[in-house]
Amino acid sequence: MKFLHLVWMSLSRRRIRTTFTLLCIFIAFLLFGIVMAVRTAFTLGVDIAGLDRLVLINKVTLILPLPISYAQRIQQTPGVETVTHQTWFNGAYQQPTNVLTTLVVEPAPFLSIYPEFKLSAAEVEAWLADRQGAVVGKDLAERYGWKIGDRIPLSSSIWEPKEPWEFNVAGIYDGEKSVDKTQFLFRYDYFDENRNETLKGNVGWYIVKIADKSKALELSRTFDEMFANSGAETKTTTEKGFVESFAKQVGDIGSITVAIASTVLFMFGLVAASTMVQSVRERTSELAVLKTLGFSDTRILLLVLSESLFMTLLGGGLGLAAAWLVVQRGDPTGGLLPIFMLPRSNMAVGVGLMVLMGLVAGALPAMEAMRLRITDALRKA
Repeated sequence: MKFLHLVWMSLSRRRIRTTFTLLCIFIAFLLFGIVMAVRTAFTLGVDIAGLDRLVLINKVTLILPLPISYAQRIQQTPGVETVTHQTWFNGAYQQPTNVLTTLVVEPAPFLSIYPEFKLSAAEVEAWLADRQGAVVGKDLAERYGWKIGDRIPLSSSIWEPKEPWEFNVAGIYDGEKSVDKTQFLFRYDYFDENRNETLKGNVGWYIVKIADKSKALELSRTFDEMFANSGAETKTTTEKGFVESFAKQVGDIGSITVAIASTVLFMFGLVAASTMVQSVRERTSELAVLKTLGFSDTRILLLVLSESLFMTLLGGGLGLAAAWLVVQRGDPTGGLLPIFMLPRSNMAVGVGLMVLMGLVAGALPAMEAMRLRITDALRKA
């Protein structure tokens, strides 16, 4: 208890300086937490994507479609469990700029491949029974106040309809926190029936659930060879690789956010180190007295390091807690970051960085204090 009292008294002797240093560390870890939440929002889809799910896209570009006839040939390939397809609809609600994550799917195989999308049996039945039926994510439904049975009109800058695009909300899906609950999913048969005749019979890309993920590379080559020299050659990769490459189209968000967080922590770490250096130099005579009273060099070293660690853990802990509270309030962009969370692993990394910052900031002044000679210190005093 006396040791902790000494730590506290040393930090409280220059209260204004200590307060500003704690504030700097607080801001550093508040920003760290928020930046890590943003990084998670951009990369979590990559982390949860399945290695046992393959994605086939047009070899030239994702924009070009693939024939619906490919589905039967893919399904007949040994090692394939389920095949489905998706098409990007680019649906907008109420105004053209309010674009939703809207996908055209086949209900039964989609729900089989993606069991993380939770719907009740009644909702699944309703979706299968209604050609204009759609299921929407819980977060999306809450944003617009939609409920089951509502009639939702959408527009699309890509797909011209024979009749206006209108959908009936057949279900509202839920899922774990890592599941994007802002999607709008509707049926391919209605989509193909209502779009321009010249574009019928095509899909955006295929998703293939395979029995053995260790054969993903082998099956990828098989599919690409199967459709080689055809009118629409394919490029196959794992879903994880597909999502990762799609995410990197807006830049390597992971590297950018890590660079920002590292810069912030480094700058405020220098502030903490400067504070510790000044604190030790101001207390040279006091440290000499402590040595005179029997404090060993090791104990003096631990005393200074404890002051540094106490400061970084207190300020950093409060900053990380504040970041967690901010993130708990949900996506601040109103839907652009549907998965906005601060994983426990990043919290643990934050605590580790606090300890590292405290050790680095206190290392040099602690060594100076340990090597301090009593006679020299008292003579200078």
